[in-house]
Amino acid sequence: MMVGRRSDAMKAHEFHGDDPRPTGTWGFLTNHAHVLLCVARDPQSRARDIAEQVGITERATQRILADLIADGYVTRTKVGRRNDYKVNPSGRLRHPVFRDLPIGPLIEVLNRDGQPTRRQTPHPTRSP
Repeated sequence: MMVGRRSDAMKAHEFHGDDPRPTGTWGFLTNHAHVLLCVARDPQSRARDIAEQVGITERATQRILADLIADGYVTRTKVGRRNDYKVNPSGRLRHPVFRDLPIGPLIEVLNRDGQPTRRQTPHPTRSP
């Protein structure tokens, strides 16, 4: 009988030291949700900036933005050479258990971390 030995999977989800956050390799939200939250926080975000925040490639970010736009979760307006995004808070969650719930309240809850929902200073414009 082996007592006191824990699997690597159990160790990966332990809490460590004074940091109450769990460690491990999985997360509760998909990359689509992370991109959506970034757009909600800063509608003038560049794909490059979103990719850096989420930890994915710029190309993956562009594909996710295209998905979100195609499914009506986000609209994109061209402003000069930049994009301005707008989240549709009445879009519905996609999982069958939650498909009757709008995404707006979820975004509000997840954006309560003290970060601004909009960039406080405008993005610099490039000269021609």
